[in-house]
Amino acid sequence: MQPPGQSHFPTRQLELSTVKLSIVIPCYNERESIHKIVAAVKSCGLEHLEIIVVDDCSTDGTVQVLRAEIEPLVDKVIYHQVNQGKGAALRSGFQNVTGDIVAIQDADMEYDPRELRDLMVPILEHGADVVFGSRFQGGRPHRVVYFWHMLGNRFLTFMSNCFTNLNLTDMETCYKIFRGEVIAQVRIQENRFGFEPEITAKIARLRCVVYEVGISYRGRTYEEGKKIGWKDGFRALYAIIRYGLFP
Repeated sequence: MQPPGQSHFPTRQLELSTVKLSIVIPCYNERESIHKIVAAVKSCGLEHLEIIVVDDCSTDGTVQVLRAEIEPLVDKVIYHQVNQGKGAALRSGFQNVTGDIVAIQDADMEYDPRELRDLMVPILEHGADVVFGSRFQGGRPHRVVYFWHMLGNRFLTFMSNCFTNLNLTDMETCYKIFRGEVIAQVRIQENRFGFEPEITAKIARLRCVVYEVGISYRGRTYEEGKKIGWKDGFRALYAIIRYGLFP
């Protein structure tokens, strides 16, 4: 596959003062952090925000918090009746966005919403279609957690790059932002964490202009609620091959 060159999407001039950013927050059993992340998003310094929370059938009381406290604060809350996974939650969220730019924000406080403005710069100023926030690039703070997770992330990124001919440093990052017209062209099939290599392969096939921006990262431990496991790594490898080889 050839790397993307000039964007195949019509270039619209977007200005920070008027651009509308849609933020999709997939959420599963995040009772302790959902209020904090919504507050952080709302105070991130961007003026025109659309916040969509997708609860993936939480069982820890998150739903009650969403109904009682979060619904008045955001534009939309979507409730899944069956737990399906992060990819399914994002699929539901993307179907409801109306912004010029669309961003993914995890509900667990690992990623800092104040950095969304930096992630938007390549779209606003450099003609990017998609921007990845890289945990392995730049000099921002990183919490030191799991060595094998880091190694697995780098291996999956390397394998993804082999199939897409992109030179990403962090394919598995949560922080991915898209021009609205780009994400509207992508049909998400993966229900769980296979979403990450799937969306990467599909934007490569669309010949999107892709940028990376270094971000900070406050990783969680499993005791603090981290959910991704080794089975998800095998599914990600399958997704790299599946969507890398077959349109």
